[in-house]
Amino acid sequence: MDALSWDGTLTSRDFLVSARAFAEKWKEFNSAFPPWTWVPCPPKQPPCHLPQLQQQQQQGYLSLEKTCLPGSSKKGHVASQEDVDEISLTEGEEELEPVDNATLVETNNSPQVCYYDFHIVYSDSYRVPVLYFHGYYIDGHPLALDEIEKDLPACSAKVLLESKWTFITQEEHPYLNRPWYKLHPCGTSEWMKLLFLGDDSLAKNGVAVEQYLVSWLSVVGQVVGIRIPFEMLNNPKSCN
Repeated sequence: MDALSWDGTLTSRDFLVSARAFAEKWKEFNSAFPPWTWVPCPPKQPPCHLPQLQQQQQQGYLSLEKTCLPGSSKKGHVASQEDVDEISLTEGEEELEPVDNATLVETNNSPQVCYYDFHIVYSDSYRVPVLYFHGYYIDGHPLALDEIEKDLPACSAKVLLESKWTFITQEEHPYLNRPWYKLHPCGTSEWMKLLFLGDDSLAKNGVAVEQYLVSWLSVVGQVVGIRIPFEMLNNPKSCN
């Protein structure tokens, strides 16, 4: 696609291609972190002219589950093996029961750790990806918006306050039918077009569908503390 005539949107088919490419690049260049996985879903309103199986293959979303935002790590942390070794024995006491590596270690003056699930869902109305997220304590109790805002990076408050394109809303998840928070997609197509036009290589070589979600999340992810490795941004090669 020519960047000058492109309107900044994606088709649902292009979203699927970009999602697969993004998941592969994340796994390759960000292997130390949990992977983004594709969750296939039945069509919400399948067009009558397309077979049901084809629709099921094309609809779904990317999912990153049970992660900790930078701010939430101050409230607790997941124990490493060194942590386990240190607390396995206490001076003058008998050996404790074995502790699993994923045991949550909390100090007496710390609340329990918070986890977040992130979903990248295609919006049929805006024709762009949308970032949905859900925060909760380790016991599954959901976080309110004011609690989530405390976990967001320091720069997020300024971005959310000043940007006319990015703000948090709550609505029903398109596939889970439960209330989730999301970064509203209004204006996404406009700034994506500007983003691609501002990159000399992208503007010269045309719009690479496979690179769309990488570029998109490099901007949107800053609001919630998700960082994209530079290698992903500098490696626009298509993934099959």
